[in-house]
Amino acid sequence: MFENLRKVVIPAAGLGTRFLPATKAIPKEMLPIVDTPTLQVVVDEAVRAGLREVVLVNGRGKGAIEDHFDVSYELEDVLTRRGKQDETARMRAIARMANIVSIRQKEPMGLGHAVLAARPAVGDEPFGVMLGDDLIDSEEPGIGQLARLARETGKAVVALVEVPDSETHRYGIAAGRRIDGQLFELSHLVEKPAPGTAPSNLAVFGRYVLPPDVFDLLEKTPPGAGGEIQLTDALSQLAAQGRLVGCTMVGTRYDAGDRLGYIKANLGYALKRPELRDALLAHMRMLVEQG
Repeated sequence: MFENLRKVVIPAAGLGTRFLPATKAIPKEMLPIVDTPTLQVVVDEAVRAGLREVVLVNGRGKGAIEDHFDVSYELEDVLTRRGKQDETARMRAIARMANIVSIRQKEPMGLGHAVLAARPAVGDEPFGVMLGDDLIDSEEPGIGQLARLARETGKAVVALVEVPDSETHRYGIAAGRRIDGQLFELSHLVEKPAPGTAPSNLAVFGRYVLPPDVFDLLEKTPPGAGGEIQLTDALSQLAAQGRLVGCTMVGTRYDAGDRLGYIKANLGYALKRPELRDALLAHMRMLVEQG
């Protein structure tokens, strides 16, 4: 089923309230990681994994996202006339990196509802889901790791990360057994369990590869935690059918939806840039010495 995987859904309709006032007029997905919008980092991961059909689930006030992935004739003309050919090529490459389809989620009713909104663009195909708040810095793209395991196992795959027991109430938590070092067979999932009730400390985060019939499950899923349609509830049904596995990711994960995580992501990606690394390290050492 997953051999023809080529589409990925990226929910981008959130209000970004944790980053106010920066997100009052700017979509949170456009906040930069060094000099690249967070969403472009996510789309680049999808493209490197061979998923060039990108379905953005947008909301009101998110037009800047579509503009970013479009051709900007005026900007390219100015850059060209100034002799900045390399910059012109970089801007044009953004417009060509993926085929972008935008769908409006008219009201925020949870991640499951956002994924379901993408059904007209996905159709009867397997697809990936990538959350723009989660960044995976890895040699093999994060969503590519899941796609590979989906093809090998023939099952849906979710990304897992171990979290402290004190934080399990903040996540969807997976229960199951380890198959090998990276892979888990999952029996069920619980969305934001009450403190002390989590079945494990394995949190589901930011990357999924799913079969098309998950849309049918989502359509029948009643509102769950927070009065929203939770993707976790539909995934739990797949797990009960023996059709869901989880894997811990190889790479560095950044929670860019959290202010501290966002700062860490900027530092992590900046330190990979040769033109920034030495000066940034020197500045960080100075700050540490100053206390």
